[in-house]
Amino acid sequence: QVQLVESGGGLVQTGGSLRLSCAASKLSFSIYTLNWFRQARGKQRELVASISPGSSTNYPDSVKGRFTISRDNAKTTVYLQMNSLKPEDTAVYYCNARRWGDAYWGQGTQVTVSS
Repeated sequence: QVQLVESGGGLVQTGGSLRLSCAASKLSFSIYTLNWFRQARGKQRELVASISPGSSTNYPDSVKGRFTISRDNAKTTVYLQMNSLKPEDTAVYYCNARRWGDAYWGQGTQVTVSS
């Protein structure tokens, strides 16, 4: 079955950087929109980055200019480069692959930003 496996989370100080990776298997990767969501404790899951099959990207204002999503179709991997991290970026980060009615999720990776 389809698997999405995130990696790269961890503990970082305010102002630091992390790069998350999400490796997909058994998925027609190139035709899917790929997303990164996050969920902080006690809050709803929110979209933080999206990249289309044609590599168009979208970000909410809260991360625009700090986060960059990219994809490598040959490696079936999506990345999230996170710079200038803030304590409010602390959350579990999930990758998601979506196409029409299909949606797949990874297990999540914890990102903690200390002040």
